[in-house]
Amino acid sequence: MTLGTTTQAYGEPSYWDHRYTQDPGPFDWYQKYPALSPLLHLYIPLQNRVLVIGCGNAAISEDMAKDGFEDIVNIDISSVVIEAMQTKYQDIPALKYIQMDVRDMSGFESGSFDAVLDKGTLDSIMCGHSSQENASKMLEEVGRVLKDSGVYILITYGAPAYRLPMLKRQSLWAIKLHVVEKPMAEGNSEQIKWELTNPVSLDESGSSLETALGRTPEVHFIYVCTKDESLKSSSSKQEIEF
Repeated sequence: MTLGTTTQAYGEPSYWDHRYTQDPGPFDWYQKYPALSPLLHLYIPLQNRVLVIGCGNAAISEDMAKDGFEDIVNIDISSVVIEAMQTKYQDIPALKYIQMDVRDMSGFESGSFDAVLDKGTLDSIMCGHSSQENASKMLEEVGRVLKDSGVYILITYGAPAYRLPMLKRQSLWAIKLHVVEKPMAEGNSEQIKWELTNPVSLDESGSSLETALGRTPEVHFIYVCTKDESLKSSSSKQEIEF
């Protein structure tokens, strides 16, 4: 994601409507499906109901459907891109497209999905106005629409020092972290190579990983957050006892 003068508009439908009108061609943030496929297959069975938030006009959902995933619901705040994607994929039953704000997914019942896939949506919210408030709303809604033991897969440029506190604030997630090289860094022989399907060791703050990676790692971080209602119950009990 390139940050610039328009970052404050990332939370506005008008920004995305204009962007998708001007540039209707498919675009995948960060990583394309072939790079992520082993990880998605590791955590998401093909028959699971998957929600892709901030889908845009990315091809990843189409690629997932071609690879056997049976039920993929895609949402985006932009009516322009949703209308285009509905038309494009009207003959693929596995793909559904709905215009919806990820901060208010009241159109979905609680516990509606087995998995939620986020490829850059939380990051875009963090670049906009009232970022902390909007990110909290989004994460609350993600937790609500997921079934217990469902997974939220967050693909982000955000290092553990910045993303772990935000995720842990909900007391809802058992978190594993995976690392994948950015596409542009794959040919760098000096870059540490990571096995995508193996979680990396992670201390409470994430500082051990950041020490290993260095100050400017050419990687994307993938947080696999498994919903565990018992964690919220334990947190509530601790607060009462305190």
